[in-house]
Amino acid sequence: MTVVLELAVTDSDAGVSLADADAILAVAQESGIDAIRLLDRAGESAVVDPSVSGAYLAGHHDGLGYLIDAGTTHNAPYNLARRVSAFDRATDGLVGLVLNPGDGDEVSDATAPDRGAVESAERWGEYAGILEQLWESFPAAALLGDQVRALVVDDGLVRAIEHDGRFYRVAGPLDGPSSRQGRPPLVVAEPDAVGWKRTAAHADVVIIDVPTAVASLRSLTSALGAAGRNRTDVTVLVRTRTVPDYLEWFAHDEVNGVVLVTDGLDAGEVVDLIRAVAAHIERPAGGSLRDRLGLRTRTEVPA
Repeated sequence: MTVVLELAVTDSDAGVSLADADAILAVAQESGIDAIRLLDRAGESAVVDPSVSGAYLAGHHDGLGYLIDAGTTHNAPYNLARRVSAFDRATDGLVGLVLNPGDGDEVSDATAPDRGAVESAERWGEYAGILEQLWESFPAAALLGDQVRALVVDDGLVRAIEHDGRFYRVAGPLDGPSSRQGRPPLVVAEPDAVGWKRTAAHADVVIIDVPTAVASLRSLTSALGAAGRNRTDVTVLVRTRTVPDYLEWFAHDEVNGVVLVTDGLDAGEVVDLIRAVAAHIERPAGGSLRDRLGLRTRTEVPA
């Protein structure tokens, strides 16, 4: 079972400071936590950009996985894909992205093919597909480093994506190779907002909440079947707020892991929560983030 710790890094009381996060991650790593989810919002409070706080924390705790939150709002697809890919390479395949629905960005909106396209769930679906293609546009195998033949890259393996959709025009490819895990895992944390059809088409991981977990599992299974995918293709994590909830869902056959929710807790209370569940955590065996999430390496976008 996968165990993820959820944190918002902020100077306000809505989360924990960067210094406190550093101390918390030391306990998390010692306790066998698989990954840290870094939120991009904490109520009305500003947070440190998850890619920035994640890069800092990964420099201190290089054995942990990192799920960084980002929305479509203010993030051009190419820029976000490049930022996540660079972080993933730097950690040797321990980074994934929680892509949240939202609005556009000023760079993409200026050249949007369809100015009438505004629906956020539809935007999310197009955006997710672009990320998948970009992350697979420069496979690790293309990086040769052949000094004898003076070849750095096999150009035949690097391909432009030439995407021209309703919301975005993106040529690609990325300017750097993928990590050992292929493309970073794409996580859906708001499946109702995105829609189950789009979730089933793009998600590697789906995060659901305890109150709606049974209905969400039913909706996901149905949508995956309609998309020609198996339930085992997707990792399902349940957000738990209490130790009893954690223990109940940790032993649940229909989910693959849990997310420890920490909003409303101070740093000391977060550490107490980790230690309370530590005895039930299986220490990660290493490997990439995809390995820890029970996902296979992905180098090609599904048909």
